[in-house]
This record gives sequence, structure tokens and C-alpha cells, in this order.
Amino acid sequence: MALRVRWLERIDDVAAGAWDALRGNDHPFVAHAFLAALERSGSLRRELGWQPEHLTLWRGDALVAAAPTWRKANSHGEFVFDFAIADAYERSLGSYYPKRLVAVPYSPVTGPRLLARDADDRRVLVDALAADVRERRWSSAHVNFLPGLECDAFAEDWLPRFDWQFHWHNRGYRDFDDFLAALDAKKRKNIRQERARLARQGWRFERRHGDEIDPPLLDFLYRCYARTFSDKGNTAALTPAFFARLCEALPRQTLAVVGYRRDEPLACAFLLQDSTTLHGRYWGCIEDAPGLHFETCYYQGIEHAIAHRLQRFEPGAGGEHKIARGFLPVRTHSRHYFAHAGFRAAIADYLRREAVHLERYRDALLRHSPYAQGDTIAP
Repeated sequence: MALRVRWLERIDDVAAGAWDALRGNDHPFVAHAFLAALERSGSLRRELGWQPEHLTLWRGDALVAAAPTWRKANSHGEFVFDFAIADAYERSLGSYYPKRLVAVPYSPVTGPRLLARDADDRRVLVDALAADVRERRWSSAHVNFLPGLECDAFAEDWLPRFDWQFHWHNRGYRDFDDFLAALDAKKRKNIRQERARLARQGWRFERRHGDEIDPPLLDFLYRCYARTFSDKGNTAALTPAFFARLCEALPRQTLAVVGYRRDEPLACAFLLQDSTTLHGRYWGCIEDAPGLHFETCYYQGIEHAIAHRLQRFEPGAGGEHKIARGFLPVRTHSRHYFAHAGFRAAIADYLRREAVHLERYRDALLRHSPYAQGDTIAP
């Protein structure tokens, strides 16, 4: 039976069971519940540049492949920055937007993007993305933070791009002290001093899953998130309803780290997890203190990952300061299609030159590995 392409204006246009059956694992960021929480909560607004147009493939009445897909009116909230590319396009060819994007909004997290049971259907999804861009006479299509397994689905006219994130890997540590023992003496001493200083100041920390977060704590979590964005002059796009819906829909995959001083909550981090990986997402504080960010966002997450025998902790984008705390550079992947052949060739040359600099950057980073035995390559 022939495959049929359908573009869906909302994730609720497909049954949750049919969508989730294509994921292949319990990765939370492409779960129907996560995408539905974004859409139903008003977190994806057209004035912020996001419009759902999810790509799906059907064989009769059966959903056989899908991709979380968006019509984008800007490049905000993507974390694979193409602002310079957009500027070059608009100076030479016309409007860069709208463009097509396959990604998870506001989430620089590697995970499934081409949801399909076999390689052939993944290639059909990729062909449908490119064909749609040509038919609409749009500038481009982009697939961000895809896993290495899915890279083979893309033809040569899709340009490869990569970058680095800093991830922590669990080498079978028994506890946090066992992890510290793997670091060189200076890094180990610095971390112990950071934690001890907070303890002397009366800070304590709790970790709570979504079904353990009551309404007052949920309100505090949102205030911390919103304050961080406000302090940096950015828009806090996610709404309080998003966090509430997500904790309800994924009660054991959502996690809050709460920092208290004199029994008053003053700092909070929000994370998600699957069966192998902890993903750090948002943080904020009402009162700051030296080392508070590192404890709330990194050390508590490492302790949680060790206790629950998770393989990795991915705390988010950016942050060379993570290296001194046990996080090493890991490659992230994206793929980009430009309908105009001449512009595509120019960007291909730019990306080749960018890749050389990124490889040198990684080499420089690894010279600062914190591990005592000279470990520089994350497993």
C-alpha cells in the first residue's frame, strides 16, 4: 500500500499511542505528552515564531513514520544558530523565513527526530521535507540534534553540521566520592570546597519527581525559570501550565532539584530523565551564593544519576566551566537543506571551514580534562 504524507496542525491530531510507538525508546522530549504539553499550554505562540506542522507518513490508516516539525518565522529557541546564514540569504536572495524545522522547541537535547521503524521510512521523511521546501519555495529545512543513527538517512544535498556539548558519563561510580576519586587532586579539592561552603551557609537540597511536586513548589519552580530569562533580557516562553502538564503526564521522568536555606526554597533546577540519561533543562534562584549554580545544576544531577544507575548526564548547551566538574565534549549533529543550489554550495564551504575550527576547539578543551588518569574521550 502506497505511503501518504500528511502535515498535522497539532500533535493532538494523532493518537498518542500511535506516535509514541514510533519512538523506539523512552526519550521524553519527543513523547506525545511532552509535545502536547508545549502546544496545549500556550508555550508555542506564533508571535514567538513557532507554528506546529508535524510531518507524518501513513500506510492506509496506520501511522508508519513521523517527525516533530515546525514552520519557523525566526531562529530563536533552536540552539543551532543560523543567524549569519539567514543574514547572508536575505542580502542575496530574499526572505529566509519561513523555514522548516525538525526539532524539539527550546530543547538542545539529542534524541530521535525521524520517528520510524526502518531506514527506508526515515529516508522517505527526509525526501518529504526537501520536496515540501521546494514546492513552497521556502529557503530551507533543518533537522537539529539528531542521533548519529539517523544521519545516514540524509542525501548529499543535506549539509552536515556539528557542534560540542559537555556531558558527564557514569563509569560505574558507587557514589559521589567515588566519582571525585577519578578527578585530579586540584579539581577534586575545588568541588569539595564549593560544596562545603554551601553547607556551612546552611544550604540543603532535595530532589523531587513530578508526582512529588505540590502546587506551591510548582509555582516556585516557574518563578525561578522566569527570573533567569528576565535577568538575561529574554522571553520566558514556557508557561506555568506547561510545567504543570508535564509533571502530571510524565510524573517519574520529571525531576526538580530544590535548594533551601533556613527551610526557605531559594533555588531550583528542572530536569527530565529516561532509562539511560538525565537531561538538565532550566534553573533559577531567588537568592544567589557562590557555587549555588554548580550544586543545583551539576552536582545534584551527578548524585542522582549515580544513585539511579543512569549512563549519562547532559546538562544543556554551552558552558566550558563544566569541564572542571567532570563533563567532557560530545559531538552533536544537525542536517540542513537549502533549495537554492548556489547558496547551498556557498554554505557547504562555510561549514567545512567551521568544522576545522570546531575540531581545533575540541582539541584545546581536552587538554583541560579533569580526570586523573588522562581520560579525554567520553565513552
